[in-house]
Amino acid sequence: MEWHVSDAQSLGLIDNEIGDHGFSAAEYEIVRRVIYATADFEYKSLISFSDQALQAGAAALAARTTIVVDVPMVQVGITPLIQSTFANPVYCSMEALTRPQKERTRAAWGIETLARRYPEGIFVVGQAQTALSAIVDLIESEEIRPALVIGTPSGFVGVDVAKSRLHDSMVPHIRIEGRKGSAVVAVAIVNGLVDLAWQAYGQEGNS
Repeated sequence: MEWHVSDAQSLGLIDNEIGDHGFSAAEYEIVRRVIYATADFEYKSLISFSDQALQAGAAALAARTTIVVDVPMVQVGITPLIQSTFANPVYCSMEALTRPQKERTRAAWGIETLARRYPEGIFVVGQAQTALSAIVDLIESEEIRPALVIGTPSGFVGVDVAKSRLHDSMVPHIRIEGRKGSAVVAVAIVNGLVDLAWQAYGQEGNS
């Protein structure tokens, strides 16, 4: 991402307001990206990283692992940076060709279809709670073993349960606790991770 003067000023304000924190340098870069994208400092206490989540995600990006997202807004938000760095394939659950299912949302059925096709992919669920539940179902049944799951959907009914199950899954993941979250948050997390991974792996892979 190219930063301009106003971006630097905003990030400086974020740094001043956050003050001391317990994040690693890489985790903090993700956190400040989310706060910058949302202007919501509560995310400092809501974002949660599993052990080795950033390392696993960066390695998967460098390996050109397929990325599966739940909604077009996430796909549109991450694709330009992906294309200019690691060029991972990015697929959206809403565009997956599936047969109609009365019991399932389009996002859930689509992401399940793609998950079976790319069981070790990177999964980004920014908006559809049903899609996150579908991914966790497949993880718990050991049908898929994602390289990384990013779960940031908002919601009032059951979203905290899905996020809690993701926490218990032992799969590398980044999640937003509680009811808050959005596709914007997911995009900020992915793009921050891509930038970190490119610093670590990019030049090596293109030398």
